[in-house]
Order: sequence, then C-alpha cells, then structure tokens
Amino acid sequence: MADTSTSGGERADILDLLHKHRELFLVTVRGLTDDQARQRPTVSELTLGGLVKHVSRTEQSWTRFIVAGPPEGPEIDWARIDWSNPPPEVREFQDSFRVLEDETLAGLLAEYDAVAAATDALVREVDLDSSQPLPKAPWHEPGSRWTARRVFLHIAVETAQHAGHADIIRESIDGQKSMG
Repeated sequence: MADTSTSGGERADILDLLHKHRELFLVTVRGLTDDQARQRPTVSELTLGGLVKHVSRTEQSWTRFIVAGPPEGPEIDWARIDWSNPPPEVREFQDSFRVLEDETLAGLLAEYDAVAAATDALVREVDLDSSQPLPKAPWHEPGSRWTARRVFLHIAVETAQHAGHADIIRESIDGQKSMG
C-alpha cells in the first residue's frame, strides 16, 4: 500500500509544488469578468479564460495518463494539417485554449478546482514509481516512459509556464502583476 501521509516527505513536496504554482497561476484571473477573461490584449491568440481551460484539461489528461497510459486515438501529422479546415481532433485541441460562448470563467475555475482536487488525491494514493509509455509524438523520445512522479512534476512545470503567459496577458489588460 502506498504511503498516503502528507505531513512530510516526497508526496508533501509534490503537493506543495502543485499548490504553489496553481496559486500563482490563479492570481492572474482574480476579479476578472467573463469579457476580460476572453480578451486578447497581446498579439498572441491566448486569453486568460482559455489558459484556465487549457491548464485544467492538460492536468486532467496527464493524470488519466498516470492511471491508464497513453490515450488511444488517431496519430496527427502536425506538419501536414490544413489549418483552414483542421480535423475534429485538432479543432478540439484548439478549443481547449478558447472560452466558448456557453462557458464562463466561474465555470472554468470550478472545473479546474475539481481537477486539482482529483490530482491531489492521486498524488496521495498512486505508486510514484509506476510508469507508463509516452505516446508516440515528435517531442517524445521513442520508447520512453514517465513515472507518476515525473508526470506530477511535468504538471507543475506546465502550470508555471502558463502562469507566465497569463501574467503578461493580465498585465496587458489592467496592469495587475502577479509578482513585483
């Protein structure tokens, strides 16, 4: 049975890392309206609401990977996509960065909270040394595997990276900075 204590040790460190990066990320959307969450004040296509949605879905997909391995699905040749008419799985990926008409920032934040709680529960339960083969992709070395531990660290890194994107977007909207 896995150690489920969080009073110290590796699991507590992983949870602390995840919590700190999530909090820094969420600072960027505090007090925003739905309209502000959809704004694109920079040359990027990214919006704050879209980043919340993307970070949430990415975290959820990586925790599914820990439990079930790489997803089944069509291989996508990203270099040959007709961007004027992308296939459905590419449109779905693009929509993971967008706040759709029927979505609200509050709803996206509630979804993110639920995903974070599920991830935290998995950190407490899973064998951190269990591993899965990475999906075939040009950015993964063929035949490589990641442990659950490595995936949790990757989730923290992804969250931190997108917190930086979000900080720039928020500062462009109203001057608010996460730090400094």
